[in-house]
Amino acid sequence: MFINDCLVSFAAVTCLKLLFVPLYKSTDFEVHRNWMAITHQKHLKDWYLENTSQWTLDYPPLFAWFEYFLSFLAKYFDPKMLQVTNLNYESLKTVFFMRLSVILSDLVYCYGVNRIFNLIKENRGKATDPWVSAEVTLAMLLLWNPGLLMVDHIHFQYNGFLNGVLFISIADMFEKKFVRAAFWFSVLINLKHIYLYLAPAYFLFLFKNYCFKSNDKGYGMHNFVLKNFVKLATVGIFTIILSFGPFIYMGQLNQVLSRLFPVKRGLTHSYWAPNIWAVYNFLDRVLSNLALYLKIYSSEDLQSCSTKGLVQECEHAILPTISTKVTLVLALLSLIPMLWLVWKKPGNFKVFLDSIILCSFGSFLFGYHVHEKAILLIILPLTISAVLYKEEAQLYIFLSIVGHFSLFPLLHLEGETPLKILLLLLHVVYMLSSLSQLHRFKELIIPDEEAIYLCGLVVLQFFYSFGAKVLGIEEKLPFLPLMLISTYCAIGVLYAWIKYCFISLKNSESIFEKIKKR
Repeated sequence: MFINDCLVSFAAVTCLKLLFVPLYKSTDFEVHRNWMAITHQKHLKDWYLENTSQWTLDYPPLFAWFEYFLSFLAKYFDPKMLQVTNLNYESLKTVFFMRLSVILSDLVYCYGVNRIFNLIKENRGKATDPWVSAEVTLAMLLLWNPGLLMVDHIHFQYNGFLNGVLFISIADMFEKKFVRAAFWFSVLINLKHIYLYLAPAYFLFLFKNYCFKSNDKGYGMHNFVLKNFVKLATVGIFTIILSFGPFIYMGQLNQVLSRLFPVKRGLTHSYWAPNIWAVYNFLDRVLSNLALYLKIYSSEDLQSCSTKGLVQECEHAILPTISTKVTLVLALLSLIPMLWLVWKKPGNFKVFLDSIILCSFGSFLFGYHVHEKAILLIILPLTISAVLYKEEAQLYIFLSIVGHFSLFPLLHLEGETPLKILLLLLHVVYMLSSLSQLHRFKELIIPDEEAIYLCGLVVLQFFYSFGAKVLGIEEKLPFLPLMLISTYCAIGVLYAWIKYCFISLKNSESIFEKIKKR
């Protein structure tokens, strides 16, 4: 049937998204309104030079063309939103159009999820109980993902649209349509360059499994196939020329790249992502306060902005200041499990899926100036593994709770607190019930040590919402609640990465075989 459970679920969640239209919106709302105005009002040669607003265009050219397309629809709602000098313009028509643009762009996300939904349905066999199918669970977990609802439809971004393109590429890899998968991934990188984090997994997997012939079991490499390599190279070069070609022709490549890769934004974002650098910053602050208490240093000697939530280059007070080179080296070292997995294991879809998840983990934990929203790059692909494999499901439950909780401070108004808690609780209830049925868990689905850790999130939320005010430290230490959430969640994400490394390296069985054994 054309209308399946995935499409019905998408229609239902779209109704919910419409209710979010009047809610809180972040500065990203003004960012994208300004980008629409720039691409609509300015000549192509000025797109990456325009700086009337502080929110200059800093996404790759294909996304700029996406904004350009939206601007032609926007003028029918309120032409004033397309004036570059109309900073922070927020008419009711503007808000409605911008929200609607995110909702409509989610059609791409729905299509990507539906592709994987149908592929799993075709391959899962008859072993799974008919009323608890893997594909239905997948559709519900992905389409009703609380992170996307919070980040895209309240906070305001287009992550659903972008991850839809990623899922289209993943679906093509599922079907072993490697050239098409490479094309959609190349398009994705030229829409948002954060997906370069996944490039090592794509490159190595395609190079090994498409550019070389392997034996029947999928092991080893024999005879380099130049024709296949040329196909992949052609796809990559074509999308780069399509995206960057006009700016290369105008001699603006360096200007565009300087916007895409600003190196003076500091080690951590204004609201720390829950990664290793959040722990590092926290430790530096603890040591600096201890040094002040012991009178080893004076306050003048310890000038640090590493923990004040500023977007700028900072020096740590006690610990060595981390440079971009250090983060790059550590991020590359974190790819070792992925490299070993792809090179040594059979070239099946399970290995590919594990490889992109490992890449996402490594870049998130050790990357330079990582945004907290990048946790979705781990959670969304991991959802696919969670509905197919028991161990991955247990890890997904833990990481999904921690990762989505870490996004709570993005919605910092008190009025949004009940909503974000409700969204996560509904997700947790469905996730626990559906995955328990799907994998027939007989023991406790969450290990004791993880359950104890998760209880700490409840304490943190109470402190964030009430404790800081009651204790009278809200004005003196306004960044303390954010710092504690980021640091605590960082420990959970680091634990999940280590655990997933062992899980992925231990089990590399083909996804098709695994489903059919149920």
